[in-house]
Amino acid sequence: MLTSLYGLARGALFAMEPEDAHEFSLRMLERGLYPRDTSADTSELTIELFGLRFPNPLGIAAGYDKDARVPDAVLGLGCGFAEVGTITPLPQSGNPRPRVFRLVGDHGLINRLGFNNGGHAAALVRLQARRPSGIICVNVGANKDSTDRAQDYVRGIETFYDVATMFTVNISSPNTPGLRDLQAPAALDDLIGRVMVARSSKMAEGKPKRPIIVKIAPDIAEDDVVPITERLLAHSVDGIAVSNTTLSRDGVRDLKRSEAGGLSGRPLFHRATVMLARVHEVTGGKIPLIGIGGIDSPETALAKIEAGASLLQLYTGLIYEGPGLISEIKKGLASAVRHAGAKNISELRARRAAEWAAKPLEG
Repeated sequence: MLTSLYGLARGALFAMEPEDAHEFSLRMLERGLYPRDTSADTSELTIELFGLRFPNPLGIAAGYDKDARVPDAVLGLGCGFAEVGTITPLPQSGNPRPRVFRLVGDHGLINRLGFNNGGHAAALVRLQARRPSGIICVNVGANKDSTDRAQDYVRGIETFYDVATMFTVNISSPNTPGLRDLQAPAALDDLIGRVMVARSSKMAEGKPKRPIIVKIAPDIAEDDVVPITERLLAHSVDGIAVSNTTLSRDGVRDLKRSEAGGLSGRPLFHRATVMLARVHEVTGGKIPLIGIGGIDSPETALAKIEAGASLLQLYTGLIYEGPGLISEIKKGLASAVRHAGAKNISELRARRAAEWAAKPLEG
C-alpha cells in the first residue's frame, strides 16, 4: 500500500531538485505527515548489541537528518534506531549548489554536499527538547577549515554525550578535502585515541558508556584494510560502519557519472558489501559491523547480514522505493529467519562472509 502511494507521489518529488525534495520530505516528517509503522517488531528481528536493545536492525544513514530535526519521526517510520548528522562544531553551508544528482536509471545518487549543517548548538537544542525514547546515534564530523580536526570530533562527543545513545565518528566522507586522510593509521591513532579519552572522562563522571562507531570508506586500498582495522581494534571501538559513499563509478551508465562527489545507491552495493565482508573476515567477527550502501530491497538487506552486518542503514533506496521499503525489508528479513529455521536474524549473520570477501571490489 505504502509503495503504491509513493509511486503516485514520486513523480512530483522527482520533478523537484533533489535538495528541494529532501527538504520537502523533512518538513512533512516535522509536521507528522508520514506513514507510521504500527506493526510490532517481532523477536526474530530484535538485536542485542552494545548493551542496547534494537527492536530491529534498520536505520536511515547519516546525511538525511543532518540537523536532528526528525529523529522521532524516523523511529515512527519503523526504524530500530535513528542517526542524526553529520554535525560539525560550527555551522557551515557546504559546497555550492547544485551538489546532489539523481542517477535514475542506475537507482543511484551522487552528492558533494560537504557536511552542510547548522552546527552543534542548534542540533543540541533540538535533541535536548525531545522526550528521550528510542536509540539515537549522533554522527560527528569536523569543520572544513578546522585547524585541529581531531579536536572537532572530541567536541562532538563532549557536546552530545547526554543526549546521544551512541556515536558515529565519520572520517570517510569524500566531500571534505583531506578528511579521508584521517583513516591513515597514524592519524587514526591520534583521532580515535582522543575520542576514547573524551568518553572515558565522561564515564569517570559517572555517566554511562556510549558506544563509539567509526565509519570508513569503501575505497580503502586493499593493503590498508588490515592496518586500519587493527588500529580500530587496538582502541577498542565498539563497532565499524561499512561504508560511506564511493568515488568509483564502476557500472554507472548515467551521463551524470562525471559529476564530482560520492556515489550511493544501487551501484555502491557490490563494492560496499565486499568491503563489509572483508572487514568482518579481518576482524574475525570480533566487532559488530553496520552495513551501509545500496540496500533497496529485502534481498539486499539480507545479503548485508550474510556478509557480516549486525545492523543496517539505508538512504538512497528510500528515495527510489519510498518509506514502505522499511516495512518490506523487515517482513523479508523475518521471513528469511523462519525459512532458515532460525530464531533470530543474528543467526544469519556472516554465513556468506567468506564468499563475499573473496569477490573483487569492482562488480
